[in-house]
Amino acid sequence: MSVRICVSILPKEMTDALNLIEKAEKAHSDFIEIRLDFFEESRNLKDLKESTRIPLIATNKLVNEKGFFAGTEAERQQTLLKAAKQGFEYIDVDSSSPKCAETIRQLRELGSKPIVSYHNYDGVIDTFKMEKILNEHIAQGAAVCKIVTTAKQVDDNLPILSFVSFASAKSKLVCFCMGEKGKISRLLSPMFGAYFTFASLEGDSTAPGQMSIAEMRKAYALLGVKQ
Repeated sequence: MSVRICVSILPKEMTDALNLIEKAEKAHSDFIEIRLDFFEESRNLKDLKESTRIPLIATNKLVNEKGFFAGTEAERQQTLLKAAKQGFEYIDVDSSSPKCAETIRQLRELGSKPIVSYHNYDGVIDTFKMEKILNEHIAQGAAVCKIVTTAKQVDDNLPILSFVSFASAKSKLVCFCMGEKGKISRLLSPMFGAYFTFASLEGDSTAPGQMSIAEMRKAYALLGVKQ
């Protein structure tokens, strides 16, 4: 077993993005998520793709999804499709989007891999609902299914890790809890079968409870986990 880590970055302009990608490479990230909701130069995404051999994930979060993109759903979709056309291997599609099914179909036609994502910012959900969401994502054509909840207490991590341990056999799955109390599942989910987990660069967290890749690598080394 080996763990995979995706470093999430939130650049504002091209120079910043290229600098953050270089830092993620030096930190030996397995994937790089580029949050495009804050990016001012989304017309020229090819330069980002050509700057690295690490697989790139394009994500574009609306304001009501704790992101920064204030445009329309159609504008968000066009940004994601542009990333696919310019070589991004993975595109994150929020399952709540009214254009979710259409976007997944178009991404598949473009040869990009859709990550269909569900987020609950208010708390956790039961295993039955997580399995229902997972099956819906698979039916929609997800290459990777992402189910993320929010831990209010440390015990909230246990159902998530238990779910990952059996559900990851059905699909490539990213699943953990956000929040300060969710760090346990962020760290341990790959050890239970998750496809990858998320981390930040030092001091540049893009989500609550996100650990830095250096912290995660150190923890895995202490646990004797292959990286």
